[in-house]
Amino acid sequence: MSRFGFYPVRERESHIILKNSDGFAVSIPRYDPLPEGTVRAILEESGISREEFLKHL
Repeated sequence: MSRFGFYPVRERESHIILKNSDGFAVSIPRYDPLPEGTVRAILEESGISREEFLKHL
């Protein structure tokens, strides 16, 4: 997510909290692998399109 301007502000055993320069925060669970629906929700909440995300993989 750093490619999209997000940086870690807090890490817990089960989640990582990321924030961008606008102060918007998103919580990402530490599951491996992340369920597809969870990834979709994180991208939607962050304002990142699926195509843009896949382009940066």
